[in-house]
Amino acid sequence: MVKELMHDPVFLAQKSEPATKDDLQTAQDLLDTLTAHKETCVGMAANMIGVCRRVIAFDNEGTYMVMLNPEIVRQSGAYETEEGCLSLLGGPRKTKRYQKIKVQYQTTELQTRLKTFTGWTAQIIQHEIDHCNGVLI
Repeated sequence: MVKELMHDPVFLAQKSEPATKDDLQTAQDLLDTLTAHKETCVGMAANMIGVCRRVIAFDNEGTYMVMLNPEIVRQSGAYETEEGCLSLLGGPRKTKRYQKIKVQYQTTELQTRLKTFTGWTAQIIQHEIDHCNGVLI
């Protein structure tokens, strides 16, 4: 179900709780909401739809992907960039990102995976994990 976007910076600055099997509907709602905003958004975290759980959805080179409990376990190739966010007012803000990241996460089947991402996809994932950690750009 498509959900309304959260814009409250106090809520968005809270660190999200770990996701469980009870959060699979949230994962689907997040994917539905991301799809509804595909013209202006490439990734979302659950707190952007009002749920403080570690769930993200994003465009992975043309295919949407959902991660539960994502954690970056390795990163390399630091660079500075500017990013915007649907949840925050104002224009793009400067931030530090990494060209290559290795992420440990769970699938919607609750299977643990370890995967390396690079480039634009890595940048999207870093932005959404920041949301999970209560970090606003």
